[in-house]
Amino acid sequence: MSDRVYIFDTTLRDGEQSPGCSMTVPEKLKMAAKLVDLGVDILEAGFPIASDGDFEAVGAVAREYPWVQVAALARSNKGDVERAAESLKHAKRPRIHTFIATSDIHLKFKLKKSRQQVLDEAVAAVRLAREYCDDVEFSAEDATRTDWDYLEQVSRAVVAAGARTVNLPDTVGYSVPDEYKELIGRMVKALGDSAIVSVHCHDDLGLAVANSIAAVQAGARQVECTINGIGERAGNASLEEFVMAINTRRDRLPFETKIVTEHLFPASQLLSSIVTFGPQPNKAIVGENAFAHEAGIHQDGFLKERTTYEIIDPRSVGVPESKLILGKHSGRHALAKRCEDLGFGLNKEQLDTVYHRFTTLADRKKGVRNDEIQDLAREAMDETNAARAGLKS
Repeated sequence: MSDRVYIFDTTLRDGEQSPGCSMTVPEKLKMAAKLVDLGVDILEAGFPIASDGDFEAVGAVAREYPWVQVAALARSNKGDVERAAESLKHAKRPRIHTFIATSDIHLKFKLKKSRQQVLDEAVAAVRLAREYCDDVEFSAEDATRTDWDYLEQVSRAVVAAGARTVNLPDTVGYSVPDEYKELIGRMVKALGDSAIVSVHCHDDLGLAVANSIAAVQAGARQVECTINGIGERAGNASLEEFVMAINTRRDRLPFETKIVTEHLFPASQLLSSIVTFGPQPNKAIVGENAFAHEAGIHQDGFLKERTTYEIIDPRSVGVPESKLILGKHSGRHALAKRCEDLGFGLNKEQLDTVYHRFTTLADRKKGVRNDEIQDLAREAMDETNAARAGLKS
């Protein structure tokens, strides 16, 4: 289908390369199980030449999930490609993902090679990879800082050599959406139906998801991303953000993925338990505060109609429920609801008393606990009962 976008998950490869995110083989297998539940199309399990552990992990994932398309990364050289092929020997649906940098800054300072040398090595690597499997992906590292004419030349050459997917990464998060859209549109037109154009965006300027969306609008049909947006430096495009942007705004983004969105939050939680950190509280979709409301105006609107302040049903991404956080910005409506939930049916006078004492307490704290609200409600009710008893006596 022309509107089908393939999700290439690189949590276990690029994601693992970020500080504090290294995973053991058992941890990768555990995370892979959740990615399979999530429904990713291609699961990049590692960089086999990098370590024995990565080599073993790719093979283990391929053996454990034979129906899943498993990818292994390789630089564009014989040793890397052969190591990747060996790691995938038990895979039923293997993909060798080979790459080389194409920007002049990388050629001059890192590779110290000419454009022709890089082109020749890219073609040779793809041809070698095709000897081991039919599904070969080529990535032009630092594509967004590469001369566009040269990038098109490389892209055409690797497809002619047998690559089915051409990935044009924004490796250092340098591009902006309209620029990236133009670049991807040109390469989609140049390659036509001969290959899928893929994107792999980094978040150095906070534009990874925006760039990925722009690329899909321009005709890219594979997006490389990670759970929680982990990855080198500022990370990769966040899988959950990209997928939910499409799901939420189908009026503007008429595309389809096969992601089972109810597994997004559980996948985020599992990853957080494996690596050394989780997403920041205000992270879209999976952050602790993504479905939490504290401001009184927001709480009042939310309690009357959820969609006044929530564009996504939390249950659709696996979050059990929204949260009303009671703090100094909260209003009477939310406080009354919390008291009711805690078993206290307060009249207007009691609620006014509780609300006044609540705001005084909240001014001194970063949130008021349920037990503290119970104490305030109980005091107000006791005072009312005492006053009534006094009147009767």
